[in-house]
Amino acid sequence: MLNEELIPATSNRVLRSLALRTGTTARDAFTAAPAQIDNGDEALYSDRSGTYTKGLLQSGVGLVDAAAYQSFKTALSSGAPADFEKIILGGPRTLNGPQAGLAFYLDCLDASQFTAPPAPALASEAYATELVELYWASLLRDVAFTSYSTCAEAAQAATELSSLSEYAGPRNSANQVTPELLFRGGFAGETIGPYVSQLLLQPTALGSLPIAQQYVTNQAGIDFMTEPGEFLQVQNGIGTGKSLTPGAALYLHDGRGFAAYTHDDVLYQSYFMAYLVLNTLNGGNPAPLNPGNPYNGSKTQNGFGTMGQPDIAVTLAAVAAEAIKAVWYQKWWVHLRHRPESGGGIVYLMKTGKGGTIEGRVSQTVLQSQAVASSFAANASYFLSQAFPEGSPTHPAYPTGHGAVAGACITVLKFFFDGTFAVPEPLMPSADGTLTAPYAAASGEPPLTVNGELHKLAHNISFGHGIHAGIHWRSDTDTSMQLGEAVALSYLRDRAHTYNEHFSISLTKLDGLIATITNP
Repeated sequence: MLNEELIPATSNRVLRSLALRTGTTARDAFTAAPAQIDNGDEALYSDRSGTYTKGLLQSGVGLVDAAAYQSFKTALSSGAPADFEKIILGGPRTLNGPQAGLAFYLDCLDASQFTAPPAPALASEAYATELVELYWASLLRDVAFTSYSTCAEAAQAATELSSLSEYAGPRNSANQVTPELLFRGGFAGETIGPYVSQLLLQPTALGSLPIAQQYVTNQAGIDFMTEPGEFLQVQNGIGTGKSLTPGAALYLHDGRGFAAYTHDDVLYQSYFMAYLVLNTLNGGNPAPLNPGNPYNGSKTQNGFGTMGQPDIAVTLAAVAAEAIKAVWYQKWWVHLRHRPESGGGIVYLMKTGKGGTIEGRVSQTVLQSQAVASSFAANASYFLSQAFPEGSPTHPAYPTGHGAVAGACITVLKFFFDGTFAVPEPLMPSADGTLTAPYAAASGEPPLTVNGELHKLAHNISFGHGIHAGIHWRSDTDTSMQLGEAVALSYLRDRAHTYNEHFSISLTKLDGLIATITNP
């Protein structure tokens, strides 16, 4: 038998490639497809008042035209491109790419092999609690995160959310939500240090192009969709004639700024920027690579097209594409969860005595909340105010694309970089966003690590697009980050076998468990 070391590395590459592809496909095919279970609202409410219908022809606030909904469901059932062209819309705004959910994969498990648990049902306390949080976020949109500790409205928000047993955000050791914990995520490291991730504050460079991370925001105090006519117009996909008023380029420091960022971003933009930051920390010193990187101890080579800089950059884009397809499958073919603006529409109907026009009901927890009362006092409206004139995009809420891309991309960055590395010289934004200053950690506070700041970044961006803008629920983000992580791990495990290098790379998942990816 020939010694494999004597066989040229370039021999039989086509047949070896075929064996690799078919073997990987066969292994993936033996992963069972889990049951896909929604929250039951579509079946419970025959008028679909608890289901996503935005963009379809509407017959009133909270009500979709029955024929329009049937045309929509016919297309989802058949999957035929021709049937999607027959969907009855309410105006010129089109649905946001539902057929992406039916795309097949060549690089990881199929969409049907991933799952997301049922979203909170319309009448549940969890749904009501998430809607209370969204009303508070809409009221605090223009308050700097660094000012929460002295803001009376932030204190009221924290007090009310503390009293709600279904609140899923972080609490302190006394089981209380403090102003400083508002709108944060609960994965490791997220409650340490400034609200804004270091990966959104640190200066960096794209090659020879220096980058200061200042982003155009929108004019404070201008919100949308707070009256019935405008609300119904938007649900029909008809423009209102209103537009955003861009403001100065500032460091991200409040909810309005995050909403503006995510209104225009390329979905994996912030994670590519994070990659650049990790390469330029502390005056150009890169963060260390994952300890399992095979080139860490090499005296003759460095990673480049594989396990090096070009590989990192292209892998971020690749997993973002797969995550979007996976989350689009969940949105359109499983959950069809409606947007928070629709929840606000139900609050409006029930608070103004029109609740009998729809079958759906929300809990008294939100109807009697201080959040809704304060929002009405501020806006003379029971609708949930929106940061954008068009409200949400025209695709279902759950899970969220921003969150799935976040979970996938931070998993890639964990695969390539050392997640335990402490970020040197951390920064925090000023209250007006015009500058940054060194962050002074409290005595005994743990360091800001790469993994913690990646978790924070993922929630910053997804909550910026969701809670701060008023277009996504908290559970949309938490679930979608884990969905994206699962997609990325599948992608990386399959792709590991394509490398010539031998390695064993471990990373810490969102749930704190260790995932290890090896080749061979």
